Amino acid sequence: MNVYIIGIGLIGGSMSLDIQQKYPEATIYGIDVNDAHLQEALQRQLIHEKATLQNVQNADIVIITIPVHASIKIITEVLDTINDDALVIDAGSTKEKICESIAAHPRRRNFLAAHPIAGTEYSGPSAAIQCLFDGKTNIICEVEKTAFSLQEKALEVFKNLGMRIRYMDPKSHDKHIAYVSHLSHISSFMLGKTVIEKEKNERDIFDLAGSGFASTVRLAKSSPDMWTPIFEQNKVNVIETLDEYIANLQEFKSLMLQDNFEGIYKEMENTNHIKKILKGIE
Repeated sequence: MNVYIIGIGLIGGSMSLDIQQKYPEATIYGIDVNDAHLQEALQRQLIHEKATLQNVQNADIVIITIPVHASIKIITEVLDTINDDALVIDAGSTKEKICESIAAHPRRRNFLAAHPIAGTEYSGPSAAIQCLFDGKTNIICEVEKTAFSLQEKALEVFKNLGMRIRYMDPKSHDKHIAYVSHLSHISSFMLGKTVIEKEKNERDIFDLAGSGFASTVRLAKSSPDMWTPIFEQNKVNVIETLDEYIANLQEFKSLMLQDNFEGIYKEMENTNHIKKILKGIE
């Protein structure tokens, strides 16, 4: 099995590690605009060989894990080049514009739009880890537009990587993910910005920051190269979530100004329900 991974970072590199473990007969080819990433991927045995986009004509599976603004152009080029039996999987964090961009492509049947809900705040080949996707949800969009035999091939790979599957249309995906992922990244970036601007002494930040601050601001270490295009592609939904979030912050501030700490207690008590949700839904 010839697997070509475009973008050898956290997601692509981690997929490669798991595919190599589950499919020892597979040959993994890496494609990346950053040659240093490819060299590091070779050293870390994330890939077996370097390749170019022209080489995907030999692919059985192509997995695209690059920033979403670049994906639109690359997916089209890949579909133009592959053989008729190849499977192309996109793993980006937005889906609507990507699906729209290839809706009329003659090889649309070869494409599967996916979003594994997995990752860390780190990027690059050094961020790749084994079993990153085990037990994680993988959202698949417009599955009916992918050839059935290729659906089966993709589902077998996802199952072997330990993923749970959920199906969703691209528009709904982008709306929901704006709330549960994109907004949390914005909150983290802006919390980090606020602290950096007001706490000029970096030693004070380091010494005084507790685990609560560290866990909340963790996502602010994420790559702007990846997240700026995500916010651009999902602009409408992100702005909607920001409006609602800002309204809740304003309400909290208003309760503080009114010395209404009973109201603050009730707000926090009601929100404690999130603990039950995150523990798991039967």
